Amino acid sequence: MLQIDPELQIVLHHQAVEKKPPIEDLHAAVQNLKGEAARRNDIFEKSFASHLTADKVREKKFDELLKQAKEDKSGAAPKRPFDLD
Repeated sequence: MLQIDPELQIVLHHQAVEKKPPIEDLHAAVQNLKGEAARRNDIFEKSFASHLTADKVREKKFDELLKQAKEDKSGAAPKRPFDLD
């Protein structure tokens, strides 16, 4: 906050903004950090589990698309880009 004299165009008084301390309650901050560690661990476990099942998911999707391709008797195979040369 500045107090300025308009005639003299000088700063008469200034007051800096009071900053809050970065950590108000140390005990609460420690508990928060412990909670974040558990949350990160849960996220990692979910990611790892999805990584393990990703192969099975891709295999099922491939089998389903292969089954659809075999059932589709629409005609000739689609042209490949290098066949057009």
